[in-house]
Amino acid sequence: MHPDGMAAHILKQWQERKPVARNVNDVFEQQMTFGQRVADSVASFGGSWTFIGMFLAAMVVWMIVNSRGPKPFDPFPFILLNLALSCVASLQAPVIMMSQNRQSAKDRIDAQHDYAVNLKAELEVLGLHEKLDEIRDARIAALQRILEEQTAMLAALAAELQKLRVQDNGSDSVRS
Repeated sequence: MHPDGMAAHILKQWQERKPVARNVNDVFEQQMTFGQRVADSVASFGGSWTFIGMFLAAMVVWMIVNSRGPKPFDPFPFILLNLALSCVASLQAPVIMMSQNRQSAKDRIDAQHDYAVNLKAELEVLGLHEKLDEIRDARIAALQRILEEQTAMLAALAAELQKLRVQDNGSDSVRS
């Protein structure tokens, strides 16, 4: 999917409050054919230490049987062994390449999915920032109203106090 199309899709998912995250491995595995599964199994086994050990053991046995046996079927330059090794390599290489190509395609799907999830997370974070800004602005406005009310109360108290002082001073001057 093109990044712009994906961004529009993610934006729609975000607006509708739908999840974007999914297990892409399950989706990818469900789409694999039997041949692709076999290729992955062959590539997995062919790239293991078990395969290397078994292959080396088979070659050593082959060489011992054909160099020390009474009637060797593949004497010393081991031409038949070389042919077998070449056949294994010529069949194994394309199978491994198929598996690597599939893994590369899976990695691209993983990267697209990561992008989608990260984009949605970024949108969610931006939404949370907006909500927090609204809450902060509302609290600041409420605090300003309270401050104005308290300032008005203090001004009224100061005026009342001033009246009382003036009355108190007036009554003191009458007494003297």
